[in-house]
Amino acid sequence: MKAVFKTTINASYLDAALLIARIGLALLMFTHGIPKLGQFFSDGPIQYVDPIGLGVTLSLALTVFAEVLCSTLLLIGFATRLAAIPLIVVMLVAFFIVHAADPINVKELSMVYLLFYVVLAVTGSGRYSVDYLISRKQA
Repeated sequence: MKAVFKTTINASYLDAALLIARIGLALLMFTHGIPKLGQFFSDGPIQYVDPIGLGVTLSLALTVFAEVLCSTLLLIGFATRLAAIPLIVVMLVAFFIVHAADPINVKELSMVYLLFYVVLAVTGSGRYSVDYLISRKQA
């Protein structure tokens, strides 16, 4: 029963939790990003939102960059803190601009992603990552 209220952090558990979070977030975000990647490279006209006035092509390109490339970086744990930044921006835009008028049950998914990306930006990738391998070689 003592373990339930224990407030110290076991480093091995934290590293495992960060690995699970990174892999889970990346794979789930791929379900949003891969279709957008297909649309970006399709022959048809791009039909996408332009939430901050950059144009639909650039808006889609930046979203694909975040949701596919940055998610891939999160998956392997490379430049995790930097990779989280574009994802945070995309989720802020999704929540506060794209889905601003929608009910909370529609926009809550972007907020959940946002919260996890902020946690990864603060904590980093953990031991089971390319970042860790690089930091060990530099030390």
